[in-house]
Amino acid sequence: MLRDAVLVAGKDLRIEVRSRVGLNQIGPFAIAVLLLFGLALGPDRRVLAPASAGLFWVAVLLSTILTVQRSYAIESADAARDGLRLSGLDPAGIFLGKASAVAAQLLVLEAALTIGVALLYGARLSGALVLVGACVAGTLGLAAVGTLYGVVASGLRVRETLLPLLFLPVVAPVLLAATKAWDEALAGTPGRAGGWLDVLVVFAVLYVAIGIVAFGPLLEDG
Repeated sequence: MLRDAVLVAGKDLRIEVRSRVGLNQIGPFAIAVLLLFGLALGPDRRVLAPASAGLFWVAVLLSTILTVQRSYAIESADAARDGLRLSGLDPAGIFLGKASAVAAQLLVLEAALTIGVALLYGARLSGALVLVGACVAGTLGLAAVGTLYGVVASGLRVRETLLPLLFLPVVAPVLLAATKAWDEALAGTPGRAGGWLDVLVVFAVLYVAIGIVAFGPLLEDG
């Protein structure tokens, strides 16, 4: 399973590095979201700074949808999806590989967005361990859910609109816990974020476990 996961993740990441879709499209989209939020709330950093954690994670959430759609779009041509299904790879390994590739891309994007939040909103990046821990656990949860529902939506004509409808309600706990953890860290009280980090870890483990079990049947049905 782990060997197959490495193969799939390496394949997806090599495609993204060569195509530069994440760099040229998804990254600018996420930065544009931050800019639009800033314009909507006004130039007063006393308003922007307290809202920076929530705005950061909303930008990450929207970017996750695009990243997952891209992850399956690369297999939509030339029956590549059927080739993946018939390849003999462990379905659990395929799930872990695709989720890992999505998570890796999101973590790079989050590093850029963190700098954007500091520059645009005047957020003070205190509590670095909490910020990083929340990003890692939250990203794993988002990537797992996105990969699982992505395989459901990818075989349908309405996949562009169905994926957000399936994805957003399920990841609401991740969005809430990650935002609260970041709020505590940016407010200078990272010690109070422990409970929210625990919630993120629980949901990340839960979503990954569900994906390992359910991805195979969903891939076959799709």
